[in-house]
Formats: sequence, structure tokens, C-alpha cells
Amino acid sequence: MKIDEDGIKIAGVFFILAIVSYGCYYLAESYTGLWFFYIFFIVFLFSFYFFRDPERKIPQDKNSIISAADGIVVDVSQIEAEGFEGGMALRIAVFMNVFNVHVNRSPFSGNVIKTIHRPGKKLSAFNKRAEYENEHGDIDIETSFGLIRVRQIAGLIARRVVTRVKTGDNLEKGSRIGLIRFGSRVDVFLPSTCKPFTEKGDRVRAGESVIAIHG
Repeated sequence: MKIDEDGIKIAGVFFILAIVSYGCYYLAESYTGLWFFYIFFIVFLFSFYFFRDPERKIPQDKNSIISAADGIVVDVSQIEAEGFEGGMALRIAVFMNVFNVHVNRSPFSGNVIKTIHRPGKKLSAFNKRAEYENEHGDIDIETSFGLIRVRQIAGLIARRVVTRVKTGDNLEKGSRIGLIRFGSRVDVFLPSTCKPFTEKGDRVRAGESVIAIHG
């Protein structure tokens, strides 16, 4: 299974720390060093699990819009949204816990027309103010049927939003677009004319689960 590049770097750091800790135990017979070895080695192994990046079977039909994140759907609603026709958008929000795959994917094919990163707070992802007050990154994608906005929201545990696309990039449906370290939420904003194909409480997988239909 593929491991995200961030995971390889972080795992490498904890592997080195584990080796150093074991060296302290071996040379100084310090059981404190042994305990730190166990801790760092466990985190080293967990890094590979957390940053796993499995391949996904991406739906190829022309009308389906797929989830940008793995997790549980926590909101499906029509809300006011800047940049969308009529000032309204269909929002589908997915909460990711620390055990979900954290690689985010493009819900549909299109061109990236804008990316924005906004610093902010670290409120719980379930807090209604998190969408507006937390650190987050927006990826605006122009598609054949209108604008899609993917919002990566940092949370109480998540400490970093990673966006790996830039303005001008051409995306295929299911393309990898970034990740959020250690859980949080990803909101997908769609034209209000799209029909939701999921509901609150559903479990979805990035790149595979259909969350809405256009046309």
C-alpha cells in the first residue's frame, strides 16, 4: 500500500528517535531510554497506518460527484455561499477521525481557479463555528456544471492543513489534492441544483463514494 510523503518523513523522524533511545538504554543501561524506545517505535508504526494512501476505484460516470474525504457525513444542507449562483450552495460535510484515511481527493474533474489558506482557531470539528473560525483551506474547482469548493478544516486535534494543488492545475475526478494531519473535517460545496446522494450519518470513502448527482 502506498504511504503519503508526509508519513514517510514523520515516520523517519520517529524511527531515528527510537534508535537513539535504544542506544541510550544499551549504552547507559537506562530503562527510561527503553520506555522511550517503545513509545517512539509505536508512533513510528502508527505513522505508516495514519498516512496510508490506498488506491480507490473511482466511478467513471459523468454525473456522479464523489466524496473528497473518508469519514462520516455530519451535514447535508443548503447554505449561503459566496461565489455560487444565487448565493446558495449544497454543502456536504464529512468528519474524519484519526483512524480514517486522511488523503483528500477531487470530487469531480475540472480546473483549479483559486486556492486560499486562512489561519484561525482550533475548535472541535463538530462546532458550528468551526467552518468559519478554524484554520482552513479552500480549493475552488471550475467544472463542466459549475463551481465546486473543497474546504479542508483543521480541528481540535488536527494541526495542519496540507493543500497540494495550485491555481491552474487540471484535476481528474478522484485526483489527490491534499490531506489534513490527525483528523478533522472536509466540506464540499456544490451548485444548489445538485441532488444529494448521501445523508447525515453515512460512512463515505474519498474517491469512491458518490455524494451527489448533477444534471
